[in-house]
Amino acid sequence: MVEGATAVLLALAGGYLLGSIPFGFVLTRLAGYGDIRSIGSGNIGATNVLRTGNKPLALTVVLLDSGKGAIAVLLAVQAGENAALAAGLGAVLGHLYPVWLGFKGGKGVATTFGTLLALAWPVGLIACAVWLIVAVIFRISSAAALTAIATTPLAALLISKAPALAIVALLFAVLVWVKHAANISRLLHGTEPRLSFGGSSK
Repeated sequence: MVEGATAVLLALAGGYLLGSIPFGFVLTRLAGYGDIRSIGSGNIGATNVLRTGNKPLALTVVLLDSGKGAIAVLLAVQAGENAALAAGLGAVLGHLYPVWLGFKGGKGVATTFGTLLALAWPVGLIACAVWLIVAVIFRISSAAALTAIATTPLAALLISKAPALAIVALLFAVLVWVKHAANISRLLHGTEPRLSFGGSSK
């Protein structure tokens, strides 16, 4: 029991450290764009990176941000399901609140998707599909993200039939929705920017 608890705590800490790597911040600096936090929304996520006009760079950030969540889970899964769930939660928390940037990070969408794909790929695919459908129909990135994330707890419960995964998915949803508070306010007031699949709301 002690070993199991230790493994979970180590997975949580390791996931947090991996998730807290601010790829958007680092890559935009390396690319010569300066501090991404002084651009657009000030967010370190891929959508704000897209505001530099560098689409390959934004895509790279998406892949790395989602990849760190998936890698955290895959590294921890050897220690068991609970450790994998803890690592995924740690990765999302790390992205949202990275110690390296004063605990002010991104909004967690890509990292959450990557984590879910590694924890239960059908659930992750549903989230990605919902994001795509809503984004194409309404052309609002934040609405797509919020809708997609909101579907994951139910999808996890129905598909995986694993209450623990559903609970973690619910935690992801709460965290991501809290981080999107400003976007939600703009959505309610009808002022949230629309996608042209060259820019976004985050």
